[in-house]
Amino acid sequence: MHAGPLTYLNTILLQRVLADPAWSRRLTEPDRHALSALFWSHVNLYRRFNLDMNAHLLDAA
Repeated sequence: MHAGPLTYLNTILLQRVLADPAWSRRLTEPDRHALSALFWSHVNLYRRFNLDMNAHLLDAA
C-alpha cells in the first residue's frame, strides 16, 4: 500500500478516537503534538485480510 491511502486511513482512525470526549479530555498538549497519521502498528504486511469492496470505509463503525 502506498503512503497516501495509508495516511488517509490512519487519519480516519485518529479522527474517530479524538471524536470521543473521554479521549479528548485524556490527551495532554504533548500527546496531541506527538500524534501523526504516519504510523504502521496496525498494518499487517505478511498476512491476508479480507477487503469488502461493497462496504464504504466511513460507514464501518
